[in-house]
Amino acid sequence: MVYTKEVEVGGKIISIEYGRYARQSNAAVMVRCGDTMVFVAVTAAAEAREGIDFFPLSVEYREKAFAAGKFPGGFFKREGKPTEKEVLSSRLIDRPIRPLFAKGFQNETQIIASVYSFDGDNDGDVLAAIGASAALTISDIPFLEPIAEVRVGRINGEFIVNPTHKEIAESDIELTVAGTESSIMMVEGESTEVSEADLLEALKIAHVDIKKIVAMQNEFRAECGKEKMVVQPAEIDSELLNAVNELAHDKYKELVSTVLAKKERSQKNSELNAEVLAALEEKFPDQESTIKTILHDLEKDLMRKQILENGNRLDGRNTTEIRPITIEVGILPRVHGSALFTRGETQSLTTLTLGTKSDEQIIDGLMEEYKKRFILHYNFPPFSVGETGRFGFTGRREIGHGNLAERALKCMMPEESKFPYSIRINSDILESNGSSSMATVCAGSLALMDGGAPIESGIAGIAMGLIKEDDSFAVLSDISGNEDHLGDMDFKVAGTEKGITAFQMDIKIQGISYEIMEKALAQAKEGRTHILAKMAEALPASRESISTHAPTLLFTKVKVEKIGAVIGPGGKVIQGIQKEFGVDVSIEDDGTVNIAGNNKEMAQKAKEYIKLLVAEPEVGKTYNAVIKKVADFGAFAEFMPGNQGLIHISQLDIKRVDKVSDVVKEGDEIRVKLIKIDDQGRKNLSRKAVMEAELKNENNSEVTENPEN
Repeated sequence: MVYTKEVEVGGKIISIEYGRYARQSNAAVMVRCGDTMVFVAVTAAAEAREGIDFFPLSVEYREKAFAAGKFPGGFFKREGKPTEKEVLSSRLIDRPIRPLFAKGFQNETQIIASVYSFDGDNDGDVLAAIGASAALTISDIPFLEPIAEVRVGRINGEFIVNPTHKEIAESDIELTVAGTESSIMMVEGESTEVSEADLLEALKIAHVDIKKIVAMQNEFRAECGKEKMVVQPAEIDSELLNAVNELAHDKYKELVSTVLAKKERSQKNSELNAEVLAALEEKFPDQESTIKTILHDLEKDLMRKQILENGNRLDGRNTTEIRPITIEVGILPRVHGSALFTRGETQSLTTLTLGTKSDEQIIDGLMEEYKKRFILHYNFPPFSVGETGRFGFTGRREIGHGNLAERALKCMMPEESKFPYSIRINSDILESNGSSSMATVCAGSLALMDGGAPIESGIAGIAMGLIKEDDSFAVLSDISGNEDHLGDMDFKVAGTEKGITAFQMDIKIQGISYEIMEKALAQAKEGRTHILAKMAEALPASRESISTHAPTLLFTKVKVEKIGAVIGPGGKVIQGIQKEFGVDVSIEDDGTVNIAGNNKEMAQKAKEYIKLLVAEPEVGKTYNAVIKKVADFGAFAEFMPGNQGLIHISQLDIKRVDKVSDVVKEGDEIRVKLIKIDDQGRKNLSRKAVMEAELKNENNSEVTENPEN
């Protein structure tokens, strides 16, 4: 039997259909809005995996090229590894649903979402998240409660739920919000220096429609939902629990109240764990994994209790304090801009590279192909946390963190008309103990300023945490790695002194209140202001000039009908210019010619050559010419690219010339004057006229210098 439900969101109908597709999965649905249709299937293993201490959930989102009536790019004409957009969309599904599975459920679970039809207006990512929740809600998988996800934009002060791509481009806020019936679970987005109040208003508007979509899923479950799997949480032997607590409680209590560096704390924890394991090995054999779990939970409980009761954190800070910050700029001599930003035990070495039009990144997907001139790459090598590991493969976390930092900086990028460079920021995390993506925002802003990019102000980022037990809670500024791991929230906020430019929130509990979010945003603003002040001490404004190692960019404009003359047959002319002058040349459809080269003098010569190439010869004007051919009656010279003229023997010199080769030969460079263009377009040149003018100028100069003569 086929079941269908629909709800109106943002003036559009979202429908969910169940029972038609993929009936061997635990559940599968087709979600539709407009002519965009996303298929989502959820499947879970019948038994839990043994020997693991985590929930093995995987989420895959794919955009099929055929959905937009396109062929995939590349040689094989088949979709390959997921694009950055697909990776980011997978994360938008994964993050809000992961905390909502029953505790103790460790059956391998997979969610696969595929866009099967795309109308060009309605994005498939939020529909996929709704589909994942609906399928989980209907299925027998122990999913606690449904979530919904919407996107919010704002144009001229008016909020729009699930805006089209065109409306997003015009918005000053663009955020994706996921939540349950009672609270917000995830936020991600960007904005143009908006206030904290505006962001909260957007979240509240999003939640209205989230509740409607959640209600639809609950109706679905009542009609066709399956009975949920029963999860039996692992029971811990009370005797073992007491034994571990007796050995470790007081020692862990002392550890969490002692200020230690990350590496030292890790070592002390390892030593205590080894001590407890050794003491209990004989009495409780084969219980190593359980003992480690008890010790982890003990540290977590004691750390959280200390913060809630005393306001003291593991590194000795209070709840609002920012770790010490050091900043160095311009430390790499040959890059176009650089910054080393260190906050506590988190460090980013970030570089700026300025490029040409040809360095823009081409983005291909379901939408029409477009180009990006600003790119940010984030790298998290294993040594940054003192570990070894796989190196060279860009993981989903790196893509997600890089995208967040890119969005934070993007709105402050100078317009192409004012700063026509392609821009690449590369952040290498050299140390990490919390909030490396926000360190990337700070370091990226400083590298841009060090490289002379005319950004209006610095941009800083900060990560906020949360410890919540029942009605008691504490919001933590600038969280460390342990506070992220053992806490309940990771809320990253980036922006300028004027307002917020990017944000991302993930939580590990079933939602948080607006009261907590409002406090977190206010506290984040205080922290951001503090960090911006530190950045201003190191580099108060962008440098007045760019690096001498950056390419020189010059521009000129040609008539549209003259573009072909610059390109030449088969690109022969433009390729010749690039080879001769060592430059890169590109031409826009409106006739704008972009010239880029490492040698400023050669770039200028290329510009002058192109101007001559499209210029019309003017009678009476003097030109630099090159002799191309010598004849008995005169010489032929090229005086403009593609323009040759005859210098008659009588026009070669002031004095009589008996033989042309006595005066010029092929390859000579001379100055000539265009004296005539006949009815057939033939051009007559004169070297004699130039010489006479020069002689006249010399005589006039002598008269001026010696007035008595």
